Amino acid sequence: MFQLKSNRNLAGFLVSMPGVLWLTVFFLIPYFIIILYSFLTSGIYGGVELPFTLESYTRMLGNAGYWQILWKTVWISLVATVICLGIGLPTAYFIATSKRSNLYLTLVIVPFWTNFLVRIFGWMVILGRNGVINSFLQLLGLEEPLTLMYTTGAVILVIVYMYLPYMILPLYSAIEKFDFRLIEAAMDLGAKRTEAIFKVLIPSIRGGIIAGIILVFIPALGSYAIPDLVGGTDGAMLGNLIARQLTVARDWPSSSAISMIFLLISTLGLLVYMRINKVQNKRRLTIRENYMREEEI
Repeated sequence: MFQLKSNRNLAGFLVSMPGVLWLTVFFLIPYFIIILYSFLTSGIYGGVELPFTLESYTRMLGNAGYWQILWKTVWISLVATVICLGIGLPTAYFIATSKRSNLYLTLVIVPFWTNFLVRIFGWMVILGRNGVINSFLQLLGLEEPLTLMYTTGAVILVIVYMYLPYMILPLYSAIEKFDFRLIEAAMDLGAKRTEAIFKVLIPSIRGGIIAGIILVFIPALGSYAIPDLVGGTDGAMLGNLIARQLTVARDWPSSSAISMIFLLISTLGLLVYMRINKVQNKRRLTIRENYMREEEI
């Protein structure tokens, strides 16, 4: 018996080794390098050097400009996430209840077949001063073209377009597993369909909603190419500030300290998700146990 258990443990260890090595080499080691760099001193010609210091953190925390960009980054990411949720929830519901769900899922996934940058340049063609929208409006009689590019609105719009599938897919997965007879039961008890959806369906798919929020919010928080290409100075985000510190100022400790703020926010988001998921699983288990006891009685 002991030998069998030992063999199972060894097999599990060998199977998990590639994943553990991958995470160690490409996640944990770079993570620790960033932490180390954030406490070192910036070199005269770039790079880092001793001694260890908290100067990067004190300079960042005492600079109002850093806080302004951090707040703008969080605000843009939150707005884009809320919009994705508002669009993704009814879309996922429609797909899950449709007889052509496979076709609609394929249409949702189709944008992934195109390169990320190509899609951004496509929006630049649409939103540009001489782009599709302004050209159409000028045909209708508009004299001066609208300023659609290099604004915060353009950044939010493109982020929503890019990450909307990440919201739809987990929501669809959660809604597909939902027992729609519960909605019918709620309606039989006097609830309207909208009321049944909000009081029965939404709480039941909370895990999918939280997963979609995290899958959209964290990538949006670290966006670099989108605000750089369509946002300009008005739409600059935390990723652009990190890149500027690395390439222009050549201040590696400051860029590492800013990256630590981003990593901290991302980690807190994941911990919140794990905590909520754990509480929900515990609640489901408790409800199931109570139900089984009542059945036995």
